[in-house]
Amino acid sequence: MPPARPRPRAGLPPPRPRASRRGPASARLSPSWLWRCWAGISAWLLGTIASPWLRLARPRSRPRPRPRPRLLSGAAGDTGGAAAPAASAASSPARTPPLLSAAAGPEPPVSASKEPTCGDGRPGAVERRSGAVPGPGPSADGRVSPAGKAQQGLKERYRLGSLLGRGGFGSVLAATRLSDGAPVAIKRVPRNRIHHWGQLPDGTRAPLEIVLLDKVSAGFPGIVQLHEWLELPKNVVMVLERPERSQDLLHFIWARGFLCEEVARHLFRQVLEAMRHCTSCGVLHRDIKPENILVDLATGQAKLIDFGCGTYLQAAAYTSFAGTPSYSPPEWTHLGWYHGEAATVWSLGIVLHQMVCGEHPFRRGWNSTWGRLSLPRRLSPECQDLIRRCLSVLSSERPSLEDLSCDPWMQDIHVP
Repeated sequence: MPPARPRPRAGLPPPRPRASRRGPASARLSPSWLWRCWAGISAWLLGTIASPWLRLARPRSRPRPRPRPRLLSGAAGDTGGAAAPAASAASSPARTPPLLSAAAGPEPPVSASKEPTCGDGRPGAVERRSGAVPGPGPSADGRVSPAGKAQQGLKERYRLGSLLGRGGFGSVLAATRLSDGAPVAIKRVPRNRIHHWGQLPDGTRAPLEIVLLDKVSAGFPGIVQLHEWLELPKNVVMVLERPERSQDLLHFIWARGFLCEEVARHLFRQVLEAMRHCTSCGVLHRDIKPENILVDLATGQAKLIDFGCGTYLQAAAYTSFAGTPSYSPPEWTHLGWYHGEAATVWSLGIVLHQMVCGEHPFRRGWNSTWGRLSLPRRLSPECQDLIRRCLSVLSSERPSLEDLSCDPWMQDIHVP
C-alpha cells in the first residue's frame, strides 16, 4: 500500500527569507559616486554664494589720463643714434664694392631677429648706480623746448618707405628726407617699453638709449648718427643715418657663406675700435651681435647700431642681464653676474667665429659645448688662437679690448 501524501495546509505559503536592509538607500552607493556628488554640490553652492562678493571685491581699473602731444628735438645733428637690426636699402650694386667678391650672391632682405633681447627691463641695483632714471614719461613740468615747438609734422618732412625690421624694440622704416633726398631710417619705440630715462647735456629729459648715443657718437664714424628724435604720446621716434646701400653683418655673412680672414679682419677691427671708443666714453653696449653691426656696401665701413640695451660702464660686476641670451657669457649663466669688458670680449669672440665660420659656435645649446670648440683647419693658427682666447670659459683668461687690438692676427702678423 503506497505511503500517504501529506496534505497541504490551508492559507498562504510562508514568505521567502530576504536579506536584511539596514541604513538609507545612499549607503548602497560606491564611495566614488558619493564623493562626486558631494564635490559637485559644494562647488555649485560656493560659486552661487561667493560670486557676488568676488565681483564686489574685484579692483576697478581707473582710466589713465591721455598725455598731451609733445614734439621734442634732441641735441644737434651730430648726436649719436641707434637703429634696430638694419637692412639692405637698395638693389644689387652696379659695381663691386671693396668688401664684395665676384662670387657674392644677391643681398637678402633683413628681417627682425626672433631671439628675445634686452631682458625684462626692470630697474635693478646696477641701473640705479649707473645713473639711469626709471621712466615713465617726460619731465614733470611738461616743458617743451622751443626747437620742439618749431618742428613740422613727421610725414611732412619725410617720405616713409618699406619696413626694415620689427621686434621687441619696436619697428624701423626706411624713409627719405624731403629737403635734400637723403636716405634715413625711422625707428619707433613704444613708450611703455622705455624703462630708463636720463638727461642730455642741455638738460633735456630723454630715453637712456639717446643719452648714451649722445656720449659716444659725436665725431666717430663707427656709430650710426642720430639726426633728430621726437617724443610722441605713444612712441619715441628716432631719425637715424642710413647708408644708401647697406646690410647688417648677419645677412652679409649669409650671402657669402663665410668671410675670408682678410675681410673679417677689416670688419672686426672696426667693430673693436667702436667698442674701445664706447668704453673710453663710459658706455657699455651689452648687445654685440651681427644684427647690430651695419655694413656700408659701398665703402666697407662698419657701424655699430642699437644701444637699446646699453648702460653706463662700471668697475663692479653687473647683476642684471640685458641683451641676447645666446651671446651672454658663461659666468652670467652659472653665477648670475658678469663684468662689462669680459662679457664684451665674449660676444666679440662669437661674432668673429660667425664671420670666419659662417655659424654660431654654440648653436646646438651652448651650455653643453663650452670648452669643446672645434674650428676648421683652413683658419690660420693666429685666428684660431684669438677665437679660443675670446671664448675662454674663465673670464679672467680672456684678453682685454686693448690686448685684442695688439693681437698678432689683428696686426696681420703671422707667428712661425
